[in-house]
Amino acid sequence: MENIDRISVNSQIHFGKPCIASTRITVQSVLELLSEDFSFEDIIREYHPDLQIENIRACLRYAIALVAAEDIHFVSAQA
Repeated sequence: MENIDRISVNSQIHFGKPCIASTRITVQSVLELLSEDFSFEDIIREYHPDLQIENIRACLRYAIALVAAEDIHFVSAQA
């Protein structure tokens, strides 16, 4: 997977949550900003000036890979 090496998991950083490599910026925090309609450029300018656009793309690819690997089973609610 392209740029997946930009994401790292270290049990000593943010309790093992996936982060952008060589930072303490979690994939989750980047995804949350994207979900609030911040552009890549806004995220870099306003929150994480040390990031590159490819770091943000790597967060998206990481999230896609996690969802793709999930085996989701829906259970219907019964009264």
